[in-house]
Amino acid sequence: MRDRLIAEIIQGQNPLTLPPDATLAAACEAMYRRRVGAVMVVRDADLLLGIFTGRDAVRCLAEGRKPTAKLADVMTRQPETVTPEQHASDALRLLNDGGFRHLPVCEDGRVRGILSRYDFRAAEHAQQDTENGFFENLR
Repeated sequence: MRDRLIAEIIQGQNPLTLPPDATLAAACEAMYRRRVGAVMVVRDADLLLGIFTGRDAVRCLAEGRKPTAKLADVMTRQPETVTPEQHASDALRLLNDGGFRHLPVCEDGRVRGILSRYDFRAAEHAQQDTENGFFENLR
């Protein structure tokens, strides 16, 4: 199986981005409207500051945060990222190892796209399962 470049996966994407002063309510509404599980928090249109996900929304609700809370106060800062030149297997490994569902794709700190677990082919998941099984047997 040919290991796809991340650039192939994100081709044609229009990722959801919001500024850090956007509210928690605005982020949730935008995610719901676009049917996505994450918004990338940016300044200057595409410079990544953080990420806000559905998991963050649940955390904010559990903490009693107000809908007017700013994304700058509730986002995950400095999230792990990959570049468009990396391979799909690199991104899937990072998602699995980190236990998260979304992975920003950046070039020089600028947003180029976003990956989620659903963006990968079954063959890529199978390869990851094989690698994980191999390393588990080494323990």
